[in-house]
Amino acid sequence: MLSQNPVFNKCLGYPQQAFFGIVFTILVIGMAISPACTQSNQSNNLKMPPSNPLLCDPGTGICALPSVQNPLLPATPANVENKVKVIYFTDPICSSCWGIEPQLRQLKLEYGHAVEVEYRMGGLLPDWSYNSSGISKPSDVAHHWDEASAYYQMPIDGDIWLEDPLSSSFPPSIAFKAAQVQDPQKALSFLRRIREMVFMEKKNIAKWEHLKNAALETGLNPIQLKNDLETIGKQRLEEDLTLAKTLGIRGFPTLLVYDSNQQYQIVYGSKPYSAIEQALKKAQPKLEKHPYSRTLPALFTQFNSLTTREFAELSGHPTETAVQLLEKAAHDGTLQKQSIKNGTIWRLNANAEN
Repeated sequence: MLSQNPVFNKCLGYPQQAFFGIVFTILVIGMAISPACTQSNQSNNLKMPPSNPLLCDPGTGICALPSVQNPLLPATPANVENKVKVIYFTDPICSSCWGIEPQLRQLKLEYGHAVEVEYRMGGLLPDWSYNSSGISKPSDVAHHWDEASAYYQMPIDGDIWLEDPLSSSFPPSIAFKAAQVQDPQKALSFLRRIREMVFMEKKNIAKWEHLKNAALETGLNPIQLKNDLETIGKQRLEEDLTLAKTLGIRGFPTLLVYDSNQQYQIVYGSKPYSAIEQALKKAQPKLEKHPYSRTLPALFTQFNSLTTREFAELSGHPTETAVQLLEKAAHDGTLQKQSIKNGTIWRLNANAEN
């Protein structure tokens, strides 16, 4: 019998001594010291009941929303013939979700032929109308993102919260839902791009100028996107938040892995790839892994950009070897290297000779 009562309303901390980081993760951006970002159920013009999102037990290192009493109920994923269905609850500014990107990319390479992932937004940061344990403004979080970078080994620059902080994660979430209406595949590229913008480039993705640029870079029509923001985009986000509330989900990332009987395995928090794979095999024991080329050219054909950790894990190389290969490709002009204080991302050089 599959478990239907996981602790979705808890934020599982990794080092207990980093309590303030754990406290902050319950509302904002996943934070470094937690494998799961946790949702506030306040609303930014969407119908969610208010509650205090910052109630944490320093003894256990768990942040819980006491108002969340409802058990997990089965969602009804869209039918995808002969594929395992996964519903993924996330948020554009969830650092734990950025931390799980390497696992999700490996999932696409090995099981993309047999697994369909449905992206749902969770509404991590409605606004800043709270104050708890001295955390009441964006600048309180800057160093936590730097800690997140070290923990997840993914490039993150927390200075955005000092220089151009977001007031809410709802605008980029709505933009993603609008992008899904326009083109589901391009929407995934759009989500990846705005994450790179906020985590690495210190761009406030709540602002239309950055959302517009991300749309142009990923082949979306920015005029249609802007029109959909005010209509169906908001409606689709509200549907996602309603589903998350119905299921009692308050932690991100959260993946529900369904079997053919609409029962599901749960993977919550930034878990190793093996945990995701195990859930897939329980849902479909005969699921077969698809081999893929681990060479640098092949991987950058699949993904236009890869962080150092992503390339190391997908290629199977130790980090030191991976860096040497990436540096050589950058020196040869195949790749472009973009470094920040907490890491590096590598992109195909559009001007490179074929």
